[in-house]
Parts: sequence; C-alpha cells; structure tokens
Amino acid sequence: MSFTVDEVFETAGMILYHNLNIRTTTLGLNLKDCVASDFEEFSGNVYRKIRDNAGRLVAEAKKLEVKYGIPIVNKRISVTPVSLVMETHAAVDKYVAIAIVLDRAARDAGIDFIGGFGAMVQKGMTKADTVLVEALPAVFRETERVCGFLNVGTNTAGMNLDAVNLLGPMLKKTAAATPNAVGCAKFVVFVNAPEDNPFMAGAFHGVGEPDRSLNIGISGPGVVRSVVEQNRDCDLTALSEVIKRTVFKITRGGELIGRELAKNLAVPFGIVDISLAPTTAAGDSIADILEAFGIEAAGTHGTTLAVALLMDAVKKGGAMASGNIGGLSGTFIPVSEDRGMIEAVKKGALSLEKLEALTAVCSVGLDMFAVPGDVPEETINAIIADELAIGVVQNKTAAVRIIPVPGKTVGDSVDFGGLLGEAPIMRVNPYSAGAFLKRGGRMPAPITSLRN
Repeated sequence: MSFTVDEVFETAGMILYHNLNIRTTTLGLNLKDCVASDFEEFSGNVYRKIRDNAGRLVAEAKKLEVKYGIPIVNKRISVTPVSLVMETHAAVDKYVAIAIVLDRAARDAGIDFIGGFGAMVQKGMTKADTVLVEALPAVFRETERVCGFLNVGTNTAGMNLDAVNLLGPMLKKTAAATPNAVGCAKFVVFVNAPEDNPFMAGAFHGVGEPDRSLNIGISGPGVVRSVVEQNRDCDLTALSEVIKRTVFKITRGGELIGRELAKNLAVPFGIVDISLAPTTAAGDSIADILEAFGIEAAGTHGTTLAVALLMDAVKKGGAMASGNIGGLSGTFIPVSEDRGMIEAVKKGALSLEKLEALTAVCSVGLDMFAVPGDVPEETINAIIADELAIGVVQNKTAAVRIIPVPGKTVGDSVDFGGLLGEAPIMRVNPYSAGAFLKRGGRMPAPITSLRN
C-alpha cells in the first residue's frame, strides 16, 4: 500500500485540526492455554500472559505515535470469554479473584481497559455462566480496568430471556456498589456480538480467533463534520460520496498503523473497525455531524434518515479502503460520550424512545445512557430486551449499556469524568412489561435465519 505526499499532508491536517486519532489498539489474547486445575497456577499463567503481551503493546504503540505523529488514544487487551476458562473454578470468590488478577496485569503493563469478562449465553447458561453474572457487582467494585459482557442472542439462536432477566438485578447491585454507578458503564449486553471488536466495554477474544491478534479502532467524527460543513448545499447522493471518500482516507491511515504495529509485535493483523466513535471533546461529536447535515437538534424528526445515511457512507468508504474491516464498524451514538447528544437530551430533543429508533440504523445500540435509580429491575430488563430484539430481527449487532443511578431522577446528571463523560438522566416509561418478561424462555429465531 503506497501513500502520496498529498495524502500525508491531508492526514496531518485531520490530526492537527479535526481530532483524527487511532481510538484504540486492542490486542486479543487466548487464555485457554492458561487453564490449570490448581487456581493459583491458573491465576499465575493468566497474569504473566497478559502482563508480558500488554507491556509490548504499550511500548510498540508509543513508538508508532512518535514515528507517524498520530495519537493512539487507548491501548487495550481483550481475552477469551472468562466463563470458558473458569468452568472448573466456578465460584463467586474465584471469579472476583481472577478479575483482580486481570486488573493488576493490565495496570502493571499500562493498559487502559481489559475486556472479555463475560459469556456467550444465546441458547442457555452453564453453571459457570450463571455464577459469573452473580459475581459481576463485586468484580466491578474491586477492579478499575475490567470490562464485562454477555451475548444473549443471535439471529440464528433467537434471544435468551432467562439470561436477560438476570441483568436488571445485577445492574442495580452494580450501581449501588460503585461510585456514581460507574460499574454499569463497564458492562454491555449484546446480540450478534462480533468476536473481533476492539472497542470497550464489549471487546473479547472470540474462540474463532488465533492465539493472538491485533485489532484497531479508528475514529474521525471531527474530520467527517468538517467535510459535511464544507458541502452544505449538495444533495444526499453527493453528501454520501463526500463522506465515503473521507472515510476511505481515514481507514487507509488506520490500516497502515495497525499492520505495522502487528508486524512489530509479531502477531497476526486482525481488523480495522471504522466506527465513528465520539468523545466529549469539542468538535468530536456525532450530533454535530447530524446538525451539519441540516438537523436542528439530534433527535428531531429526520434524525433517523440522517444516521442511516451516515452509517451507510461510513461502511462503504471503509470497505473500499480495506479488506480487513470488522468489529462493529459504523456510527456510535453513546449519550454520555457525545457532547452534542448530551445537549440534545437536556433540551428535550432526544428521548429514550427516539434513541431506540436511531439504533435500528446505527452500528450498535442503546449506549451509555442513564436512567433514574428507582427504575424497577423488570423495566431495565424490558429496555434491554426491546433493543436486542431489533438486532435479532434485523440480523445486526445490537447492544445496551444502561446505567441506573441511585438517588438520581429525571433532570439530574451524573459526571463519570474522562472518556465516559456526563449522562443526563433520561425519562423512562412508567408502565411495566414485567408480567410478559417473567414468562422467560427463548425468543425464537426469525424465519430469515433459515438460510442453509
């Protein structure tokens, strides 16, 4: 892959003026070869494998930041879903102990977050899976960097409502056990979870992956907003073309970094995730892009069309640039991590119902939104199930990160600080679907899954 001088200068401008960065480099590690019947031996194997590999990731990433002048914001590790390697140690105290080991290894190596503390439960739960869910509140209380997930459905398996019904109680306990309910921000529930996702909190190293792999996530909301603002009068077809060409350039730069980093680490290069992931920094907002489209405020009528156009253009531009596109790839709309989305909620333009509608065309789902702490557990389960049903039926990844904040009500806000941002408390429909969800069982897979 060759780059022209013009491309180099153009990329430099994106970095200097529009917040272009490598949002994350995530090294996936297989932990299955760490398994031992003796828990202390197992813990030692896990610690050494993570510390040694993570330390090399941080060192090599810093070298590339200096070489190319492009910020690599986060260095992360994802591991084999922990329930798979804890079958012989399935007790709450041991889950908490291994989480502390993961956290310590990440801290000692200078890693920002470590993902994979979760399970694949789309058709049912083993004892190890059930105990893991029970342990999560204590895990998030005792660690700083550990992130967890559950995958509760796929378009071919349907959705496991018995697993979903465990989440409301778990999240309420986590909220009570962690400051400002921040532990809930480190847990995501999926359907159709990708095995090569580099973004937290849902990253894990899937069983179909090699022993190690290097995945990167790039992000450039500010770059896309800039080119949209320069093309305020073009029609939607032309606007899509402008965004596609821009994302093509962003992806080419990201893949260059990813491939060189993988080569320096002597690990296989996995994927480039081309998601536009916002931050609370000025000019780094998806909502700002939508407003540059001509939307007065994110959440008003027309927003779904705008997100759909943006999502499509981002995916097409990335696919043209690389044959290694994966992960989530598209457009994120997390409330607390996007300054424009925060303002839209505060002024009443963006409701929870409209946010759910937007998730039908964005790349993930209901992400990083806060609700009153007294919302019933069954309502939390219903919010999760509604969103994940979209993913199952539409054959797309869908996810939920919901944060019930104790002592907070509609009109309040909670400030998590840093990358996690500020979450205004959103209104929740007061009526219950509890009797419906208590039926449990498994939502059958849609007829579209019968493709063999």
